[in-house]
Formats: sequence, C-alpha cells, structure tokens
Amino acid sequence: RAVYFGAKVLILDEPTSALGVRQTSNVLATIDKVRKQGVAVVFITHNVRHAMAVGDRFTVLNRGQTLGTAERGEITPEELQDMMAGGQELATLEGSLG
Repeated sequence: RAVYFGAKVLILDEPTSALGVRQTSNVLATIDKVRKQGVAVVFITHNVRHAMAVGDRFTVLNRGQTLGTAERGEITPEELQDMMAGGQELATLEGSLG
C-alpha cells in the first residue's frame, strides 16, 4: 500500500514474526520486489534466514548500540546469528570464568 502511494522507504518491524511459511514467503517476495523497484527497505527481524534472504546490509543493534554492520557476502549466516545472540559477550564471559 505504501509503495502504491509513492513511498521511498519502507520500515518493516518484524513483519514475518507471526506468519506461517506461505505468508512469510509472500512477505519476503514482496520485499524483494519493491527493493528491485528502488524502494529502500529497513527490515527489522530476529530471523537470520529471513534477513539473509532479502538483505544487502545487516546491522545488529542492542539497546540502541550498534554491535556491527556487514554487507552481503562479508558475513555468514552463522556469524550474523552469533552477533545477534551476543556471541562476543558470551566469549568474554567464558574467558573470565576460566
């Protein structure tokens, strides 16, 4: 609807969180379609697979702080998941525990 009215940017906050597989597929296909039309999309998600399916750039935030940013091809799904799940904090904790 927003694209129809000429939006240049879409901000989608967890649009796939409560959807089934088919509906999620439709949302991701729509994101890909509008992105290819030149609309900027900010896609907020906790699902690495969904992010990797449509993302060009990934930024992980934690309480307003940027934990990291990477371009497609610079980060693996596992590395992105680790960043999202606080892997660096866990590694620091494990190191301090000996």
